[in-house]
Amino acid sequence: MRPSHQRGVALILVIWVIALMGVLLGSFALIARTENFESRHLFDGTTARYAAQAGIERAVYELRNPDISQRWVGDGRPYDFEFDGAQVQVELTDESGLIDINTADDALLQGLFISVGVSPDQAVALSDAIQDWRDPDDMPRPHGAELGEYKAAGLPYGPRNAPFQTTGEIQQVLGMNYELYEKIEPAITIYGGGVQPDPAYAPLEVLLSLPGMTADLARQLIAARQQQVPGQFAPGPSGAAALTLPDGTPVMAKGGGNTYTIRSRATLANGASTVLDASIRLGGVGAAGQPYTVLRWDQKESSR
Repeated sequence: MRPSHQRGVALILVIWVIALMGVLLGSFALIARTENFESRHLFDGTTARYAAQAGIERAVYELRNPDISQRWVGDGRPYDFEFDGAQVQVELTDESGLIDINTADDALLQGLFISVGVSPDQAVALSDAIQDWRDPDDMPRPHGAELGEYKAAGLPYGPRNAPFQTTGEIQQVLGMNYELYEKIEPAITIYGGGVQPDPAYAPLEVLLSLPGMTADLARQLIAARQQQVPGQFAPGPSGAAALTLPDGTPVMAKGGGNTYTIRSRATLANGASTVLDASIRLGGVGAAGQPYTVLRWDQKESSR
């Protein structure tokens, strides 16, 4: 081969090597950039998660504040503070203000379903089916459902005949579906313990299920309630007599319960955020001095 031809082949090889090196360097740069983004996302997520957890801890501390005028109230009002550069917003709901699906009576369950658009007849059937699910017997209520009705509907299971163990379990009740569950989920609990929810802490979804309540009245009640100083609308001459239900029943804080749902959202300066939803019971079980017991814990992250 002539020297000029050899030089031409060598030039082509050099060009190919340079191109290959360029591709490799570009790939390494892309990998490094991707790993940097992933590391930053992980770092931001971890930072936001711990800031949101700080919101949970702060809420527990404030709920135990001996100064009732400074104590946080579990009626859904937001509390904002800064933690290590993150903005944290905490909302508390006293579970005594929710509808306990293990103890609620006919009127309350029917009112709940009617408030979300269910027909009265279907509301009666759902109320009876819920009570058949949780009661210990096998005798169906007039419009309810026991094992025979579940089999007739082609379902491979029957009612528990015991209290609900989670609120999500109500989706298995005959006649329920996920769309309906989404509508009632903010209003229900298994930790309330009472037949009737306490309207001093009840969210909008619960207030709308009460007799004679309208959306406007419920919103006005919540707005007026959240303007009160903690401890101000307790029973007594100085209580908030203006806060009443449609039937005239006064809305008075009676101390609430010791179980709370806490939503803590932490947002970093760059927009990354984490939301923690936790159900906790004040006071521990087992370990001495434990400030609270976690009953439910759910975490959601969002990117910038």
